[in-house]
Amino acid sequence: MKILFVAAEGAPFSKTGGLGDVIGALPKSLVKAGHEVGVILPYYDMVDKKFGDQMEDLFHFEVKVGWRGQYVGVKRTILNGVTFYFIDNQYYFFRGRVYGDFDDGERFAYFQMAAVELMERVDFIPDVLHVHDYHTAMIPFLVKEKYHWIQAYHGIRTVLTIHNLEFQGQFSDGMLWDLFGVGYERYADGTLRWNDCLNWMKAGILYADRVTTVSPSYAHEIMTPEFGCGLDQILRMESGKVSGIVNGIDTDIYNPETDALLDHHFNKDDLSGKLANKRALQEKVGLPVRDDVPLVGIVSRLTQQKGFDLVVDQLHNLLQDDVQIILLGTGEASFEQSFSWFGQAYPEKLSANITFDVKLAQEIYAACDAFLMPSRFEPCGLSQMMAMRYGTLPLVHEVGGLRDTVQPYNAYEGTGTGFSFNNFSGYWLKWTFDRAIDVYHNDKEAWKKLQKQAMERDFSWDTASQAYGHLYQSLYS
Repeated sequence: MKILFVAAEGAPFSKTGGLGDVIGALPKSLVKAGHEVGVILPYYDMVDKKFGDQMEDLFHFEVKVGWRGQYVGVKRTILNGVTFYFIDNQYYFFRGRVYGDFDDGERFAYFQMAAVELMERVDFIPDVLHVHDYHTAMIPFLVKEKYHWIQAYHGIRTVLTIHNLEFQGQFSDGMLWDLFGVGYERYADGTLRWNDCLNWMKAGILYADRVTTVSPSYAHEIMTPEFGCGLDQILRMESGKVSGIVNGIDTDIYNPETDALLDHHFNKDDLSGKLANKRALQEKVGLPVRDDVPLVGIVSRLTQQKGFDLVVDQLHNLLQDDVQIILLGTGEASFEQSFSWFGQAYPEKLSANITFDVKLAQEIYAACDAFLMPSRFEPCGLSQMMAMRYGTLPLVHEVGGLRDTVQPYNAYEGTGTGFSFNNFSGYWLKWTFDRAIDVYHNDKEAWKKLQKQAMERDFSWDTASQAYGHLYQSLYS
């Protein structure tokens, strides 16, 4: 099949979070499975700096943004069998960052129309057009309503993936005419209107042929008022076309046997390298070098969404156990300050690294015994899968992708790949933490077995891309 992705970011070219990872990995995996795959991305200044010399200039054309004609340069490069097309306009995309400008609405309105018009011009008319998050969620609407006169587009099926429903693209209704150059009919009849705004995500949910999210549990959760961010009613109405597919991780990069960022390699049958990494990490961050103490890792953005209000609230109690915690991350100032304070108060037990460091992150995944990830909500989450790949047992809140990927320890059956709590409270976080520490100290055999089971789980993109392949096929059956 011919599949075309359109997204606001994609690794290795541009990446701010999980969306970038997916666009870097899923197309590559679909090519392996025999599909023809293209990706359309904005040509940001960071792409120009790093990859400018690998780009082929194809041509340029003009797209109407309202009454203004805007330049569209088209560049191309091929990586891992995937053809990447870039839309070049320095006024919109040379801003030093991907998102966060006052005119993001105009920037991504331009990008979406340029992407739709590009398909015909490069002669890449896909069977499936797959768009991601709100930045591209208007495309299914544009294909069906604005560009319906282009005969070649009539057979295209569209898929929208919601990576995070929190961000929906809510703008003034004037944008329909001022930027997209379409009439008000679909706003007036309520189709595109939500809370008296134009809502791009709502448009995508209604107009796409299929809507996916990044885990089955999150697909159910967003249909509830608690997680639906105001769109739960629309998602329940369209529930027949909504499904969840868990993201994969790049198992070539995250591999304990070959990881270039690690000093000591290991596998599920021989964990001696893991212990050597643990000693090296303890020494590196200034914690007492001890084999017999459980080392708990945290690699995360320090935000409420990630559940750090619970952690800070319980940290004094958690540190009463015989335990070491190593934290890496940046985020809300209050959390950064709290962790720094605890790091000074308990220097033997907590190492707080308020920074971003790729090598240290990898060392934490590989060297720790357990990994703490108590997110309030988590569409998919990748860190828990990376931790398991390295035999580091996740301790998570049972929500979204965390529920779908971490099997809680069952002492009677000897099953599980980590520890989890269902009720989002400090009490249950502490209870689960104590239980994990107890198993570590008092049942070494059970702990080893859990490590092995965690390392045997298949989180590769090849498995995830099969599920997408089936979804694409279902659009034509």
